Amino acid sequence: MEIDRTGLAAFLRRRRELLQPEDVGLPRGRRRRTRGLRREEVAALCHMSTDYYARLERERGPQPSEQMIASIAQGLHLSLAERDHLFRLAGHNPPDRRAAGEHINPGLLRILDRLGDTPAEIVTELGETLRQSPLGVALTGDTTRYTGPARSIGYRWFTDPASRGLYARADHPLLSRMFASGLREIATLRGVGSRAAHYADLLLAQSDEFRTLWDEHEVGIRPHQMKRFVHPEIGELELNCQTLLDPDQSHWLLVYTAAPGTESHEKLQLLSAIGTQTLR
Repeated sequence: MEIDRTGLAAFLRRRRELLQPEDVGLPRGRRRRTRGLRREEVAALCHMSTDYYARLERERGPQPSEQMIASIAQGLHLSLAERDHLFRLAGHNPPDRRAAGEHINPGLLRILDRLGDTPAEIVTELGETLRQSPLGVALTGDTTRYTGPARSIGYRWFTDPASRGLYARADHPLLSRMFASGLREIATLRGVGSRAAHYADLLLAQSDEFRTLWDEHEVGIRPHQMKRFVHPEIGELELNCQTLLDPDQSHWLLVYTAAPGTESHEKLQLLSAIGTQTLR
């Protein structure tokens, strides 16, 4: 496929003009007169230089890579249909929709953008964190930083002992069973050659505990609605976990709240105040 520079530039300009700062979690200045978002704002959302993005809107520059187009599609909060259209304009085949992808539904992003004072995250079916709210980062650390199989919390659970420190020790046996059974369900659903099946093979070779649990053939193990986190500075918090599923991409929006008047609620308010700073 060849790149359609004119069509690509026009589509990018129109999508940028239709977005407002509040649509993407940005503040609107009092004297703002720009129609839609500024180029530099879109570039920041897409994790690229303003010059690079501006050249695309001006029908210039090299053909963008698939990775770059995926980043632009996410930054502009495109729907799946719009994302696929953008890929074709850029001269690439769209990602296969049959497999769970990493393009986040704009609706989930809009909800997450409005949860600045609440721990929340968007994760894949394999427990790979795609986005976190600021308080989500303060609670669990930046879990988007991992690469490769370690992006999956289930993989880290069996290969990195430090990852378990975030959860109450009494809950570890259940969580081990849950991660093993969940991976079995997804590997069966996605089939041989899937990322889930690959993770299972890696864990079978690396973890005695995982091999033992895998041989049990358990499925359907689900977490408790109440989750107990152990924060390194403020201690244990008991948080309710509410979930919202995007079935098209198999993404989950997880929102953590504490009952008003509880010690955990007070600790969550403290965490909101200090953010990612270290308590002294």
